[in-house]
Amino acid sequence: MLNLSGKTVLITGASRGIGEAAAKTFAQAGANVMLTARNADKLNNTKKKLGDRTEYFAGDISNPNIVSQLVDFCYSHFGALDILINNAGTIQPIGLIHEIKPEDWSSVIDTNLKSIFYTINAVLPEMVKNGEGTILNVSSGAAHNPLTAWSHYCASKAGAAMLTQCLHTEYFEHGIRAIGLSPGTVATQMQLEIKESGINQVSALDWSVHIPADWPAKTLLWMCSSEADEFVGKEISLRDEVIRQKVNLI
Repeated sequence: MLNLSGKTVLITGASRGIGEAAAKTFAQAGANVMLTARNADKLNNTKKKLGDRTEYFAGDISNPNIVSQLVDFCYSHFGALDILINNAGTIQPIGLIHEIKPEDWSSVIDTNLKSIFYTINAVLPEMVKNGEGTILNVSSGAAHNPLTAWSHYCASKAGAAMLTQCLHTEYFEHGIRAIGLSPGTVATQMQLEIKESGINQVSALDWSVHIPADWPAKTLLWMCSSEADEFVGKEISLRDEVIRQKVNLI
């Protein structure tokens, strides 16, 4: 396992699913872990499980002012921020374009796309000053394939994928490693919501095909290593058996 002792990682959407699994994985690798999500109780429970090198800040990161407070808190508590994992995401409400209220559609864009810009915008100055940093954005196969009733999710994830490329174009020469991850379908609460909707082919998938949340968590850790340098500026997919082999998942 990659040794991240002395490094600090900030994980969004850390109260459940991939984010919670990533928190455990990075803590086991020796990193200081800053958790954020809206549910303070769940974050506190995770902090208790992971120990003193873990802290949390509860808030809505679709608000840039909250993001600024979050990043300031991370630096004041740990004195550093070396790795940013943009994992927060939502897919509700699921519905056809004419069925969704504009404010609900916009809310998904706020969480899945705007928040990524806000966190990147907030952490870049110090990372550039230090001449190094890793920023990992969790995308989706939906970024590249339209799916019925997921217009907000597909559009936001496509934006996140392009933002990774823009980040690489502008900041690679400043020592910033930007990589995207498309995890595929993961056995999380979101998949339960998708299953319940009964809309499009993803909801019809058998539960057994969904990968466990610790697979993308382990992949995110691997992406912080030099072994993943060939993928900087790109998006990797856990559907790719080559990637699964590199991460020792199969």
